[in-house]
Amino acid sequence: MSIPSRLSADQSDRPGEGPPPKRPRLVGVDAARGIALIGMMAVHIFSLYDEQTDSVSWLAAVFHGRASALFAVMAGVGLALVSGGVHRHTGAQASAGRRGIAARAAVIAVVGLTLGLFWVDVAIILVCYSLLFVLALPFITMGIRQLAVFTAAWTLLSPAIAYLVRPVLYEAPFMAVIDTDPNWTNLADPVALLSSLFFTGPYPVFQWLSYLLLGLLLGRLALDSVRVQLWLTAGGAAAVAAAQLTSTFLLNGLGGGSALLATGEVDSWDLAEWDNRLLLDVSEVDQTTSGWWLAVGAPHSGTTLDLLNTMGSAAMVLGLCLLLARVAGRGMLALAGPGGMTLTLYSAHVLVMSFVYTTEIEVGENLLFWGQVLIFTAIGIAYRVSARRGPLELLAFTASKAGRGPVSLHSPSTGSP
Repeated sequence: MSIPSRLSADQSDRPGEGPPPKRPRLVGVDAARGIALIGMMAVHIFSLYDEQTDSVSWLAAVFHGRASALFAVMAGVGLALVSGGVHRHTGAQASAGRRGIAARAAVIAVVGLTLGLFWVDVAIILVCYSLLFVLALPFITMGIRQLAVFTAAWTLLSPAIAYLVRPVLYEAPFMAVIDTDPNWTNLADPVALLSSLFFTGPYPVFQWLSYLLLGLLLGRLALDSVRVQLWLTAGGAAAVAAAQLTSTFLLNGLGGGSALLATGEVDSWDLAEWDNRLLLDVSEVDQTTSGWWLAVGAPHSGTTLDLLNTMGSAAMVLGLCLLLARVAGRGMLALAGPGGMTLTLYSAHVLVMSFVYTTEIEVGENLLFWGQVLIFTAIGIAYRVSARRGPLELLAFTASKAGRGPVSLHSPSTGSP
């Protein structure tokens, strides 16, 4: 007997009167979320540079810039699924869905602003995450073709626009960058906070909306179709290769790398090695000195090639997880369990890292990483088997349900994809 590719159903987020209908959750979707969570933890804990080999670690090559992008893309997939999936909601249900998403975003923002008060050497993504939810609201009723156009256009144009905006912000009389993770104290200077969140911070919302749009687009596809899963895997891999080859050609073949070296923003850069470009922390250099920065595909550079690279890897991971779920079934629980409660576990991870960071306890990287992975996996599996939501997921769901309010069962609920 074949093993089912889905686990038992949990409660749907669809608004309505009476008990909500049952809807199975794709195991592969939560498994991809689990990979994103584990990848972000790895980047936070392990050194990205191996002094013995004088190169970046394999963890950096695999997860740096990709895990957080996968996290954002899966957020878009989740928004698509709760707003109807293939058959997107319209009319009153779409309006109620927008209110619910806004309420969920508010909860995430509160959690993010609170975590930002803790001293920790981690760039906390949650406030940016909540803003992306809000910015995605106009797009949840769009069909596949419209979403494809907006995703492509935003991915292509937003980095160039941000490149033009950042110098203006840096020269403005107000602060354009906050020197902490977003937290409640930053609300006293909303201009600096918004400037940092949208353009100058580690997760620039302006460009990162591309990830949410891609996630919405993918969530509108028939994700349980083998054909779609294969296309996601192959298309994602092709996008990664295309982005990297294009960046190499622009920097090496057309002289972009030499032009960047001439700016003096980087001390040394062996353009023949991808490792050195990967290691480059673009958040620490002034990217306003040359238009050739837009040819860089380094993690967190926010360029079109960076977005294409990481969007491709996110699509590939989702496709692979969906394919594996078809044959592995409950064997995916180790990833799908924690992937079903990423808000709670990500927040717990930040608190653990803050405790280690502030107390300066000597904890080995392996113990710190694998200890959290094992504990979080056990917690995730326990909650999933018991068909319960994580604590913060329950809070977000309750807020979302309250924000939606009652919706007539006779209101239009679907539209053509």
